Amino acid sequence: MSRTPAHDAPRRLHLNVNILHSGFVPSAWRLEHADPHAFVDVGHYVRVAQIAEAGKLDAVFLADNAAIVDQIDFRPITALEPTVLLASIAAGTTHIGVIGTASTSYNEPYNIARRFATLDHVSRGRAGWNVVTTADLASARNFGRDAVPDHAERYARAAEFTEVVKALWDSWEDDAFVGDKEGGRFVDVAKVHPVAHRGRYFSVQGPLNLPRSPQGYPVLVQAGGSADGRDLAARYAEAVFSASQSFEESAAYRRDLNTRAAAYGRHGGVKVLAGLTTIIGATEADALRRRDELVDRIPWRYSLNRLAGTLGIDADRLKLDAPLPEDLALPGGGNGNHTFFHATIAQARRHGYTVRELIRSLAGGTGHRVVVGTPEQVADDIEHWFNGGAADGFNLMPDALPDGLGDFVDGVVPILQKRGLFRTEYEGTTLREHFGLARPDNAQWWRKSA
Repeated sequence: MSRTPAHDAPRRLHLNVNILHSGFVPSAWRLEHADPHAFVDVGHYVRVAQIAEAGKLDAVFLADNAAIVDQIDFRPITALEPTVLLASIAAGTTHIGVIGTASTSYNEPYNIARRFATLDHVSRGRAGWNVVTTADLASARNFGRDAVPDHAERYARAAEFTEVVKALWDSWEDDAFVGDKEGGRFVDVAKVHPVAHRGRYFSVQGPLNLPRSPQGYPVLVQAGGSADGRDLAARYAEAVFSASQSFEESAAYRRDLNTRAAAYGRHGGVKVLAGLTTIIGATEADALRRRDELVDRIPWRYSLNRLAGTLGIDADRLKLDAPLPEDLALPGGGNGNHTFFHATIAQARRHGYTVRELIRSLAGGTGHRVVVGTPEQVADDIEHWFNGGAADGFNLMPDALPDGLGDFVDGVVPILQKRGLFRTEYEGTTLREHFGLARPDNAQWWRKSA
């Protein structure tokens, strides 16, 4: 069982690694030492997690898509189902957290509650669920729909979905399992409660078919920059993955999120983990050469198509040596991905970049901030954002895996440890303990409804 963190404990930096198959940069799989099969090789993911655990990172994170949403003629994609893969990672590690994505748009609350509670049992309390809605048409069509539900409806469904999942996780009281051999009593059925939920989107009887998990229930994580996304995070999330291109933008986001959370009676603060891509070299020149080597291996047509997809426009509107078009509106009339749209626009406008310069500054990616430099420079950047209140930590996306993470663990982590910002050893065994979160009390909603 996780202990309750001391209120006077010093604020500590949190670091996760997002295992984006071969790495964040689309051309990472083309490097000489890279394995093109890594995206479907469980051994690759376990090795990355073991490197992260050697660096005492909080967790590994897996994104997910319910369709092919990238250009597979050039780059690997997110292919393996996250919870199955994370169970393998948990078996190959001992302490590091395992956070997976599951969409509320194309799942049901019961199967997600069961899947992540199982992962928490399997990992002995290291699981987290990244709650997302899904906005792409390809995914909708894979589930028999001809259109993407509108933004507000997706988030209304997500809120009810999360409420039901939490109720299912709490449907067993902590001491419901007895296991009394002598008395022949296995479970105290008076302490296992039906959910009996009837709502706008879901009808779920319950209870869940397994006991409450080691850390009470998995850590709830969310990612979203829209007003609806922030509101969902403020109501439920214990940590948030954000995408901000500037210190000021991230600090404002963190303040807004915690103000919204306080309005829901949540005063402990939501941990904001900003997306950060790192490209590390022994010198700054070495790091810049590494970035250019990677970006130059990406076909410009691929990068233009990817950028156009983020912006929700036709790629023919983008000219490499001209700025972004001025008349850009939210994709799909506001029904697309708000977070990466705004982050990408902000990066371009702030620096006056041409499309070519923007693509290079994003290292061929979309939206997430990229830091290129020595271990000391990367550590300085992280310390500035953390101490200045722009973030509680970072969701790391190394340029290439596993070596880019190795460069971070070997070069940056010791500097952060020496500065007293990051742990030198794990102080607990659960993800909640890593994040400094208390084990949640059993909600006992059945007493309130009695």
